[in-house]
Amino acid sequence: MDDGRDDGRDSRPAPIDISKRPRYVCRQWIASTIVMTATPFVLYGAPGSGATPVHAALTLIGEAVKVVDVAPWQGDLERNRLTAINPMRQVPVLVLPSGEIMTESAAMLIWLADRYPEAGLAPLLDDPMRAQYLRWMSFVSSSIYSLYWARDEPSRLAATEEGEAVVLDRTAERIAQCWRDMDAQLPRGFRYLLGDRLTVLDLYVTVVSRWQPRRLRFYREAPRMAEVVRRVDAEPRLMNHWTARYPFVADWESQGP
Repeated sequence: MDDGRDDGRDSRPAPIDISKRPRYVCRQWIASTIVMTATPFVLYGAPGSGATPVHAALTLIGEAVKVVDVAPWQGDLERNRLTAINPMRQVPVLVLPSGEIMTESAAMLIWLADRYPEAGLAPLLDDPMRAQYLRWMSFVSSSIYSLYWARDEPSRLAATEEGEAVVLDRTAERIAQCWRDMDAQLPRGFRYLLGDRLTVLDLYVTVVSRWQPRRLRFYREAPRMAEVVRRVDAEPRLMNHWTARYPFVADWESQGP
């Protein structure tokens, strides 16, 4: 439920010398600055859910966000709370300051990074890494995240307890394989997944890698990405965010939501 807290940042990003930015980026930056208002984003989700990387991105951008806690995997009572805002009864849901509604975590992250280019959270359109950025954002969403529809309620695909166990086992193996494939194909020699600047792809992988089969398995399957997510875990600008929305509790690398 809505806990009444405003989890937005209290401060705005430091001023940027737009004379040092490409002309088209400066225009985007000026436009985004003009429309910044007191109207916050509203983000529906739950701690540790797909809303968490979206909230992290808004934190780095410096935009205010009101959080409404909803956990649809807990049953119809929670799902029904979403009907009016999202007929699919899924989270995350992001209500923009304009009132427009967005669903799909990858779409939110891509939109936010493009909407606020001054935050540097995505390769620009003419950046050589742009294609790979879009590729892997889509891969995490379609090949990994989508499997949690079955993992959250394996009865959706299986009629017996034995069948549910098979669903959980096979989806865990598929997730591990996807992490291995991604790890093997990402560029090497950078601090983050696509370069030396943190992007929304790093935020996305950092959160999703904490879901089942958990981080310890992820570290074994994806040693290159393991270095990156540990770096994002320790990002000073996100310490308050992680504490509030996805805390590092005891045994968090093998336990948790």
